[in-house]
Amino acid sequence: MTAMSDINVTPMVDVMLVLLVIFIIAAPLLNHAVRLELPSAQAEAVPQSVETVTLSFDAQGGLFWDAELLQLDEVEKRLMLVAKQKTPPEILLRADKATRYELIAKVMAAAQNNGLNKISFATEAKSNTQPAKTSPKNTAKAAKN
Repeated sequence: MTAMSDINVTPMVDVMLVLLVIFIIAAPLLNHAVRLELPSAQAEAVPQSVETVTLSFDAQGGLFWDAELLQLDEVEKRLMLVAKQKTPPEILLRADKATRYELIAKVMAAAQNNGLNKISFATEAKSNTQPAKTSPKNTAKAAKN
């Protein structure tokens, strides 16, 4: 018998495939845990700075600081704390399109009362497909009906 001098790579490939599957499953969980149906708008994407506070509003009126569910008064306290930082962060609002504007307005007012004036809204990019243009004749008929 002679000694086998080849390296068996099969166990290494098995481990790599298992790790790949784990990362594929875990990758979506690393994003924000709040599922929202964002309104669409036609604008260019703004790069997010390092100091950004993300506030999410779901359709049922839940308010999330990053992925943590909080009450409005708790969010106001946190906004007061982050406003005292040397460089105040930007506020990114992610609101479901079915969210009541009243809650968003209260959070915006709390941010502005604490001196946080850099507030932006997250939206989904609108598709570039435009609806077919109607002829003036069809528009006039529709207006009469």
